[in-house]
Amino acid sequence: MPISDNISVRILKAAEEGRYGVPGVVCYNLEAIIACRKAAEAKNSPCQILLFPWAQEYAYDNLVNLAADVCRSAKVPMSLHLDHAQSAEAIKAAAQTGKFDSIMVDMSHYEKEENLARTKDLVSYCHELGIATEAEPGRINGGEAGVQDTGDLEGILTTPEEALQFIATGIDFLAPAIGNVHGPYNGVENIHLDFPRLARIRDASLGKVTLVMHGTNEFTADIFKQCVEAGMTRLNVNQIVLWKYEKYAQEKAGRTPLTQFMEEGTALIQERIEWMMDAVGSTGKAADVENVRRL
Repeated sequence: MPISDNISVRILKAAEEGRYGVPGVVCYNLEAIIACRKAAEAKNSPCQILLFPWAQEYAYDNLVNLAADVCRSAKVPMSLHLDHAQSAEAIKAAAQTGKFDSIMVDMSHYEKEENLARTKDLVSYCHELGIATEAEPGRINGGEAGVQDTGDLEGILTTPEEALQFIATGIDFLAPAIGNVHGPYNGVENIHLDFPRLARIRDASLGKVTLVMHGTNEFTADIFKQCVEAGMTRLNVNQIVLWKYEKYAQEKAGRTPLTQFMEEGTALIQERIEWMMDAVGSTGKAADVENVRRL
């Protein structure tokens, strides 16, 4: 299958052409995975489910199989993406399952030259299997549950020149570092995104890759809209769609029948994903993926 037919590529290409964003929802459990489908179908929106390599380490291929089945059986375009795969072993193990539509080849914990070399080799490996790829030029600081924390490494903002070097590895999606961080910002006032830098990166990369946004915890709807207007096509979300569920779990776990607990928890995640879809403009855009111009 040519990469242009890959569902992750088509979802993000449609978003780029339509100038809207698509949620990439980090999922850790069944409730979040099911909430993605429910939200996507309720809002007639494309959506990407994101898993970390932790999912395979914890649950064999079972959680991956569930997420892949949800994506394949949904009534709207959905795809399964492996986020922050930080070793060749994790990437190859995921690729060999045949379940992932795209994989982030995250070698950002290496110095740039080794990062580029490893990325190029792994991109080639994935492309041979029809899997789209993503990389992170520079280094986005911080960490999330299931991802190696790079807080002990220096954050490195992406330059247009670095973006082009990574594009040359053959990647399909590029995740620039523009002041965004993984994990908490500890207040909206501490979110400082370099939009002029992003504009230069977009000018250099337009037509070569689509841009994706990491590190969105605590973003407001207005900040999401700014990112989309600046060219971001997928916006990864984690705590921003999970906080109501986690608060509910603190209050209700062990005090509510389990089936009710799961259903109500799923509904809270769904509510937040639907809010996200409205914020980034993907609501009502499902048909765009089928109509997208092939590369």
